[in-house]
Amino acid sequence: MTLVLLDTNAYLRLAKRISPMLGVPFGQKSYALTILKDVEEEVHRSPKLQAKFPWFDAAPVVAERLAKQVRLSATERAELEAATSVLHGWVLSDMQSYMTNGRSPPSKTDCFILAFGQIRPAIVVTDDLGMHKLAEDFGIVVWHGYELLSKMLSAKKLTKEDVREIIEAIERNGDATGTWLAAKHTTFVKIFGPPK
Repeated sequence: MTLVLLDTNAYLRLAKRISPMLGVPFGQKSYALTILKDVEEEVHRSPKLQAKFPWFDAAPVVAERLAKQVRLSATERAELEAATSVLHGWVLSDMQSYMTNGRSPPSKTDCFILAFGQIRPAIVVTDDLGMHKLAEDFGIVVWHGYELLSKMLSAKKLTKEDVREIIEAIERNGDATGTWLAAKHTTFVKIFGPPK
């Protein structure tokens, strides 16, 4: 099984629209989506996210998260904290390079998620361009959210209509990043057609 770890925004963009989502293997590599408790904590610390995603604490969504979250031992957490410190220190030592081309510097939670992908073999899904740069600097495998959707479509976990509905909902919510908008007419050209 190949673990695929969703960051906060990737989870929030998809969890309401794909159910069940976490822990259900798909594709030839048997990808299984998961999240860390830190994602839940990040949402609960942010009144803005709680207001924008009121469904986050709905019973079925909470039950799925609790059942499929990665559990970390004290040793694993300590190892992740050490790796997080290295990644975050790297960001802090060169903040300017993480603030160009529409990027923002990865937060400590972002670094923790990337550290997980580095220590446990996992693919991290994020649309945060700063996280993509940091992952590239350290050789951590990352996908954009649209790449995950493409894999799910290829594996027939999603239909073309599902993909259309998800991308249109992300656009309606004002949550479509530049990478999502570009993918609409490249990765998903068979669904949306070429750019106009």
